[in-house]
Amino acid sequence: MRPEVANFLDVQVAECGAATNTIAAYTKDLELLDEFLQKKGVDLIHAKNQDLRDYLSWITNQGYAIKTQSRRMSSMRDFYRFLFSENIIKKNPTDYLDSPKTRKSLPKYLSEEEVTALIQNAPKINRRMQPLLELLYASGMRVSELVGLPVEAATREKKRIYIVGKGSKERIVPLNDKACEALEKWITVRQILNPREAKSKWLFPAKSASGHLTRGGFFKELKKLAGLIGLDQSKVSPHVFRHSFASHLIAHDADLRSVQKLLGHSDIATTEIYTHILPDRLKKVIEKSHPLAYNDSEDQS
Repeated sequence: MRPEVANFLDVQVAECGAATNTIAAYTKDLELLDEFLQKKGVDLIHAKNQDLRDYLSWITNQGYAIKTQSRRMSSMRDFYRFLFSENIIKKNPTDYLDSPKTRKSLPKYLSEEEVTALIQNAPKINRRMQPLLELLYASGMRVSELVGLPVEAATREKKRIYIVGKGSKERIVPLNDKACEALEKWITVRQILNPREAKSKWLFPAKSASGHLTRGGFFKELKKLAGLIGLDQSKVSPHVFRHSFASHLIAHDADLRSVQKLLGHSDIATTEIYTHILPDRLKKVIEKSHPLAYNDSEDQS
């Protein structure tokens, strides 16, 4: 790895609190950029604006998804911004580069009835599945946050759970009674199921390299559960549960700022994607509250 890239990654960890997955993405993106430039006979540090335009055209022609293109451009911008701030380069070559045009797709989410069916049938998979789903739906946490929960996060206080999210930022999310009950039962059961795993620091221990249930393992179990109750398996994923949590909150009159805090979004613009649920709600508000709205039973003359 080039020393400039290594220094950049060190800064992202030390000063920005970048997560492991973020560092892995930066590394992969910058290695691809460096490889492309080397084939052009251009040094990564001395790349010009046109060289980077050529790179962006190349990744577009390779058929990468728009999200992937956007991430790779973001990695490139962050890297050259770092070089410029450190006076390693005199001019930032990413100036005046246009970002790939992204199409905002509405998040997929389950109905409240579908979520209820999954949770109620979860014990048919195994005894940890119900507490996993109750926690996921009650908190809206990311799947990586869920499977990586330490026991301490769930036992520090009742009716609240401590979540360490992106950038190692901690947030506290209140839990409903059903989630608290499922969690209490799981902590008791966890001690009995496997005495060796009972000593684990993880809330959902497993025989894996990390010592806890993996994202892939949970994903497979969730798909299996969906198939078991006749749900379209392509509709169901841990992230769809997160979308469902946010969508259902907003449908029941939660404000965006509260949902933003619960989801751990640093920017409310990220949370605004869930306003797809608002049109029907706003229509009902207008029909109920607007002074010019009439009920069918009223005289409209």
